[in-house]
Amino acid sequence: MSEMVVLIIEDDIHIKRLISTTLIASGYKVLLAKDGKEAILEATTHNPDIILLTHGHSDHFGDALEISNSTNAPIACIHEISLFLAKQGIRNIGVNIGGSFIFRNIKFTMLDAKHSSDIDIVEETVPGGSAASFLITFENGTKIFHAGDTGLFSDMKTIIGDIYKPDVALIPIGDKFTMGPFDAALASMWLNPKVVIPMHYNTFPPIEQDPAIFANFVSQFNPNIDVVVMNPDEYFKYNPEDYQD
Repeated sequence: MSEMVVLIIEDDIHIKRLISTTLIASGYKVLLAKDGKEAILEATTHNPDIILLTHGHSDHFGDALEISNSTNAPIACIHEISLFLAKQGIRNIGVNIGGSFIFRNIKFTMLDAKHSSDIDIVEETVPGGSAASFLITFENGTKIFHAGDTGLFSDMKTIIGDIYKPDVALIPIGDKFTMGPFDAALASMWLNPKVVIPMHYNTFPPIEQDPAIFANFVSQFNPNIDVVVMNPDEYFKYNPEDYQD
C-alpha cells in the first residue's frame, strides 16, 4: 500500500500541530497549510488522499473545491454539503451525525456540534446541513475529539463522553462565536478526556481570551484532566502510558 498523505488546513497552530504529531506517530505523511493559498500549493505538489470539512462557512470551506479539483481527493463532509459538492462535480464522501467511515485504517466518526453551517462561499447562501465535530480513532486506539465550532450541549456528557470516551479533546474557548472559558470547562468535565487543549481563541480581537482562566475552571471541575496550553512552535505528543489510571 502506498503511503497515505494527509493535508491539514488550519490557521490555529495548536490544533494543526497536535493532529500532525499524532498522524506522524501513526506512520502518515503530513502536509501543513495555514490558508487556502498555501493549501493549493501543497495539494498540487503532493496530492493528498482526502479532505475533511466540518461545516459550510467560508473560513472553514476555504479552497476545498480548488484543492479537490487539482488533486482528485474526495471531500468528506455532512450530507447536505456533499449534495452541493456533487452539483459542482466534486468527489465527496457524504456522512451524517453518528456515522463513521474508515479511510486508510483511520476511523472518522461525525458527531454533533451546536453551530450554524450555511454555505456562504457562493453569492446566495445555501443550506449546509448541521455543523459537526469529529472523533478520530487511530490504529493504536487513541481517540482525538475535535469539537469544531460549537456551544455547550448535554450530548458532550451523555454520548460523546460516556460512550465514545475520547483520550484528547480540543475545545473552543473564544466566546462570541463559540463557547467561552466557563462553558468550555464544563464541556471538558463532561467529556472527561485525559488531556484537553483549548482552541479557537486569540486569532482576532472578538475572541481574545486568557487560557489560564479556562485551565483554572477545569482544575476546579476535574483536577485529573491535564490542560495543555500550546504556544506557537510547540508540539504535544500524546503518550497513553503517561495517563494510566
